Amino acid sequence: MTGKKVKLAFIINDSARKATYNRRKKGLLKKVKELSTLCGIEACAIVYSPYEHQPEVWPSPSGVQRVFAKFNNIPESEKSKKMVNQEAFLKHRILKSVEQVKNLRRENRKLEITLLMFHCLSVGKILHNNMSSIDLNDLAWLIDQNLKEIGRRIETLEN
Repeated sequence: MTGKKVKLAFIINDSARKATYNRRKKGLLKKVKELSTLCGIEACAIVYSPYEHQPEVWPSPSGVQRVFAKFNNIPESEKSKKMVNQEAFLKHRILKSVEQVKNLRRENRKLEITLLMFHCLSVGKILHNNMSSIDLNDLAWLIDQNLKEIGRRIETLEN
């Protein structure tokens, strides 16, 4: 049975909020246990709650201390190598997006010049008055690339 989609908002009703908390906490601890068992990793969970005086820990207080001790013994360079803060994450995403924009601009420019080439072919001449020198250079480059590709295809067919 699949659960229905839940609207993520603060639950105003105290008893409903506490029931949801208990249900979700049970599911979270079950997931941590499954992750630990299935993947063979050491994991722990600490859940603080306004409903209980002591935090709930999994698997046990000594197990949590063992996981934290193991984590604290890892050199700082190793810890930070796999951790990403929000600033680093956003910088990485921005760089990736900038690269995607560059690629899309390059593709769009090639498509523009291809359309220009086909327009010139349909008209039968190159209209210099409404083209910049950059457009003419790009058009010449595209024509040269197409001629090289045609030459390669002819050579392949002859062989």
